[in-house]
Amino acid sequence: MEGEELLSSQFPPGFRFHPTDQELITQYLWKKVTASLPADWAIIADIDLYKYNPWDLPEKALFGQGEWFFFSPRERKYPNGVRPNRAAASGYWKATGTDKPILSAGGVQCIGVKKALVFYKGRPPKGTKTDWVMQEYRLLDSMAPTQTQKQKSSMRVRSDVIL
Repeated sequence: MEGEELLSSQFPPGFRFHPTDQELITQYLWKKVTASLPADWAIIADIDLYKYNPWDLPEKALFGQGEWFFFSPRERKYPNGVRPNRAAASGYWKATGTDKPILSAGGVQCIGVKKALVFYKGRPPKGTKTDWVMQEYRLLDSMAPTQTQKQKSSMRVRSDVIL
């Protein structure tokens, strides 16, 4: 992967990118949404995830093997609704399970939510389930930045994992 070769020269031998859920929310997603993410922390690619099939995503990632991270906007299915549009190039991502709260380091405050999604080929409701799984991380609405930055707050971190 071309992007990984470029990044490998920036990090020491043996570097692995395995952030915790709390780190993804506080150190990456929050800083991305508030435009305070340092430019030299370019380890998470910024793409529109739903324009691609999951098997095309590894080449879009800046770093990783078997697990990749992306910042991706979350589009709405309907202009005035809140349902997300999760249609992809040749299928769709379907939410599974319940949202899992991500607690602060002290375990007192909920700082974000983690949701599992599975990729289905075809069109709903007759899609065929695949082995592609994605974890979606998002800030709580109460944690969203000020009203002037509201449009940027729809950014999400995606972690794609092959099972």
